[in-house]
Amino acid sequence: MRRWHATIVALLISIAAVRAQSGIHDGRAREIFKELIEINTTDSVGNVTKAAEAVATRLKAAGVADADVQVLGPDPRKGNLVARLRGTGGRKPLLLLAHLDVVEAKREDWSFDPFTFLEKDGYFYGRGTSDDKAMASQLVANVIRLKEEGFAHDRDLILALTADEEGGNFNGVDWLVKNHRDLIDAEFAINEGGGGNMRKGKYLTNEVQASEKVFQDFKLDVTNKGGHSSLPEKDNAIYHLAEGLARLATFDFPVQFNEVTRAYFTRSAEVESDPKVAADMRAVAKATPDLAAAARLSAALPYWNSMMRTTCVATRLAGGHANNALPQLATANVNCRLLPGVSPSAVKDTLIQVLANPKIAVSFVGQAQPSKPSPLRPDVMTVVESLTKDMFPGVVVVPLMSTGATDGLYLRNGEIPTYGIDGTFGDIDDVRAHGRDERIGVKQYFEGLEFQYRLIKALAGR
Repeated sequence: MRRWHATIVALLISIAAVRAQSGIHDGRAREIFKELIEINTTDSVGNVTKAAEAVATRLKAAGVADADVQVLGPDPRKGNLVARLRGTGGRKPLLLLAHLDVVEAKREDWSFDPFTFLEKDGYFYGRGTSDDKAMASQLVANVIRLKEEGFAHDRDLILALTADEEGGNFNGVDWLVKNHRDLIDAEFAINEGGGGNMRKGKYLTNEVQASEKVFQDFKLDVTNKGGHSSLPEKDNAIYHLAEGLARLATFDFPVQFNEVTRAYFTRSAEVESDPKVAADMRAVAKATPDLAAAARLSAALPYWNSMMRTTCVATRLAGGHANNALPQLATANVNCRLLPGVSPSAVKDTLIQVLANPKIAVSFVGQAQPSKPSPLRPDVMTVVESLTKDMFPGVVVVPLMSTGATDGLYLRNGEIPTYGIDGTFGDIDDVRAHGRDERIGVKQYFEGLEFQYRLIKALAGR
């Protein structure tokens, strides 16, 4: 009896110690998160270097060697942090990537100061809470935790927190790959782009981003001799452009699938509540997609449409030079998101055919940077499946092709396979990244913290 009592007491003490230690780690993660949110890292007036240096100070204080922590970059205001937690070197490193820069946020557009960390009603508020300082703070906190625990790992852990992901130039991951490949060279990388989806509190899917669409702008120009508005002619630059854009508005690129998007619809069907929608998801994922099902899905949700085809949409428009003059120039910007493997030149040719007017000149704006999908590595997918099953029973793991863009583009082009894996869930009907009153659930933040901790240990442990 006494032995049984002693065992119970020891167990309770052990549980209390684990909870206390977990509380320490959670508290530190929250402190790091708060510190990063309250450092303005916008392109206009922010300072990413300040945020990178704040993280560097924390890593060095935790015992990471000074020589293994660097803040570097071509712009003094936009430094990138690269730190290395050394293992035995038995396998190539694992790269942990997040970005520190955020999109602009005006105080007058928000309900409160976007650069003051606020916890309210079960949410953390602030610019960058969901994109991407939650993940950055989680990675930093977990690297410190692993260092303190003396984690035995046979591959180096490389932490890269970068600038200019949100639209800057010639910096961030692109700059590191081209100028300091040795600092970030890895067998594969974990990045943003994935994450959990929930609706009305119910956890549905945990996405693994393995591919993304390709960004390409096109400029449309129509020129004309112009003249006096009192003497109008049918040959009008604005009319030509408008008629062409109206044709583009009704055009759809063909349905195309790859390994990732086919798996996305197959897995998503498992948690879809509407049986008709689930049937359509399975039908489009077949070797020969059901085009009628694809049409229904496209009409139901723009996101599903974008997953299945290249898209092009007019985003800017200008024309004319005076109220009493016939326009000499009408111009528009058309933004396209290309499926991986689709040629930008082929898309340009298609636009010319759809606009169906030789007076509309079509030209490239910048040069697209395609990237091939990362293979769905069994070791990575198995770990994600196992962790998701343990932490979020009933949630389905879904491979994902992002319709937007991430820094994974540069890593994949640098032959470093990259996977968007997060483990932090968000409401699919309340996405606030880049928007007003950006937020992330407190419960979900700490779940993501633990998920990333377990993920790193599973992928890097001996």
